[in-house]
Amino acid sequence: MDCLIVEIKARCKDQTKIREYLKTNNAKYKGTDHQIDTYFKVPNGRLKLREGNIENNLIHYDRSNQEGPKQSKVQLFKCEPNSSLKEILTKSLGTIVVVDKQREIYFIENVKFHIDTVKGLGSFMEIEAIDKDGKLNRDQLDDQCKFYLSEMGINKQDLISNSYSDLLILN
Repeated sequence: MDCLIVEIKARCKDQTKIREYLKTNNAKYKGTDHQIDTYFKVPNGRLKLREGNIENNLIHYDRSNQEGPKQSKVQLFKCEPNSSLKEILTKSLGTIVVVDKQREIYFIENVKFHIDTVKGLGSFMEIEAIDKDGKLNRDQLDDQCKFYLSEMGINKQDLISNSYSDLLILN
């Protein structure tokens, strides 16, 4: 499945405040997922295998490192938990880094919210405005991210431009 995503990632000093905002605004809570993301060596973009108790996908994406809203072209392939895919990809491509996180997942319409605790890095939150069917353009997705950024009172200095994988490598 191909989709267009605009996302914002930020350090989160007060996860309780974000949870309260989401509950007050009737966000649908999907659960807490313990996710292991294994990043593989590829010539372009990023390729990761996400293994969790809620989400299990092979994900390829292209995204620039920039603060604030950033666009990703994403391809998802749903995988079965505990398949041999990780072993095959590791042997054929090699790994770069593994990200271990606890992720709370919420939705308000097409916007997905993550409250993350990442092993070795700390607390974060993400806002992902998602277009799965070509009905929303980049500007509309960007506006959704900026709206929730403002609503949740996320400060510009808390925005991060890199992925968790980059932060772990740089750490």
